[in-house]
Amino acid sequence: MTTKAQAEDGQNLRIIKWLTFLMFMMFAMTTDAVGVIIPEVMKQFQVSMTAAGLMHYTPMIAIALAGVLLGFLADRLGRKVTIMLGLAIFAVNSYMYIAANTFGLILGLMAIGGLSIGVFKTGALALIGDISKSSKEHTSMMNAVEGFFAVGAIIGPFIVTFFLTQGVAWQWLYVVAGTMCVLLILMALVVKYPKTIKTSEEPVNLKGAMLMLKDPYALGFSFGAFLYVAVECAIYVWMPTLIANYEGNLVLIATYSLTIFFVLRAGGRFMGAWLMQHFNWSAVLSIFSFLILICFLASVIIGIEAAVVLLPLSGLFMSVIYPTINSKGISCFPKAKHGSVAGVILFFTAAGAALGPLAMGAVSDAFGQNAIYGFMLATVFAAVLFFGTLYNLFFDPTKQRLLQLEMSEY
Repeated sequence: MTTKAQAEDGQNLRIIKWLTFLMFMMFAMTTDAVGVIIPEVMKQFQVSMTAAGLMHYTPMIAIALAGVLLGFLADRLGRKVTIMLGLAIFAVNSYMYIAANTFGLILGLMAIGGLSIGVFKTGALALIGDISKSSKEHTSMMNAVEGFFAVGAIIGPFIVTFFLTQGVAWQWLYVVAGTMCVLLILMALVVKYPKTIKTSEEPVNLKGAMLMLKDPYALGFSFGAFLYVAVECAIYVWMPTLIANYEGNLVLIATYSLTIFFVLRAGGRFMGAWLMQHFNWSAVLSIFSFLILICFLASVIIGIEAAVVLLPLSGLFMSVIYPTINSKGISCFPKAKHGSVAGVILFFTAAGAALGPLAMGAVSDAFGQNAIYGFMLATVFAAVLFFGTLYNLFFDPTKQRLLQLEMSEY
């Protein structure tokens, strides 16, 4: 390969990385702004809290279904086509929010948006494997990608809040996201993506993707993703309710608790990209999941005074968990199957985001609408996650498989 060709390949790789980073940031701007949008929709359409909650559950369920049913498209059609297909649907769908004048139409748009996110996200996750030179680099890059997602989770609510203070409808957030999508598509058109490696061992279709649900590696990492997301959602769905009536000495921290959590999670993910390059991933997962458990356990035992500080702080420790689980789960399979396995893990991720907060709310209601009982359930989730990371640390069930794939795929 000539020096000029190497330079072009290097430039292409840098552009692809930034396209992936910005893609994750863009869709996080919409999914994580729902909490700010819900009160506006309740006033606009006079719907109940239960009905308004569908704005969180609907896209999560749609992402889950797209992950498990359409994840194989990234392996069958190729990463570039799948990503551009998902982005195109998401862009058109986003512009239609301007015409959304009923609550039912908004939910319909959120469902379509969720499906399109599931399509281009699985394509992007599979692409990360294609451009990684080792499983360690894969995990590091996944942390960086999720770092940009975390940044989008901060930007989205800020944009909505700013628009509302200026008398601009919340729907314009989706116009911003849709315009970003169009720009990403135009950039992707002129970039040369790496070829998707296909094997002739078995057909790439829905049946093959569904067979992954029987694979112990896919199931193990998917269950870990489910538990982690259920714990994470406890913070941004129910923490504001838990500390809503706090009037102690730490009221300033309580006021900005969610912002503190998101900032620590974003910064921690960029830190995680460095950690995964220099330390054993199993040890990092165990230590950080233990610290999360301590934050939740102390909050439940000591009370609201501790929760005001420790629950936002848990964002720093949560930062590395999901991208590492996701990366190692995907790395346990050949690159030709990365789209399918990414879809399976995405299914459990979105299921955790939907069912975790729902279960916490149900438990809290059963004990007199007291959110602390929901956090007791979240503490159980955190404990199971921690013991799972301990099992992985001491028994290292993925060692042989990761070594084999490191040799054959990277």
